Amino acid sequence: MSSGCWRGCGADRVLYDWIKALHIIALIAWMAAMLYLPRLFVYHAALPPGSEAQSATFKVMERRLLKAIMTPAMIATWVFGLTLAWMSGYYASLWLQLKFVLVLAMSGAHGFLARTVKDFAADRNTRGDRFYRVINEVPTLLMIAIVILAVVKPGF
Repeated sequence: MSSGCWRGCGADRVLYDWIKALHIIALIAWMAAMLYLPRLFVYHAALPPGSEAQSATFKVMERRLLKAIMTPAMIATWVFGLTLAWMSGYYASLWLQLKFVLVLAMSGAHGFLARTVKDFAADRNTRGDRFYRVINEVPTLLMIAIVILAVVKPGF
């Protein structure tokens, strides 16, 4: 941590703690959506031909999850996370730089899922439910590594 006292001095500590709480809340919302959306894709891709009504329901659920929860939560996670990195002075630490790379990868996964929502909406999905079962694990694995880096802060 830097020589400043963001986490140890009165009002500055309170501000830091509030931003950290908002970061965690945004992260939980983002991860919930990142884990649920591929599961919706599993069920959507497994629909038998001629299931237009069910497909339309999945399309609405997928679009709303992406637009109302997942994307705003990702943006909030980034804003609060970058603010914390700046306030704490950890930005030069290797663990935070690795975390940053993993969060970029998570954002890439987010982009892939957003594109997949558009593919399903336009009836252009070409992948089966098994593919989405595997894809569903990517955010989980990234999350595990990110949380370990954030909590343990290894000094390699």
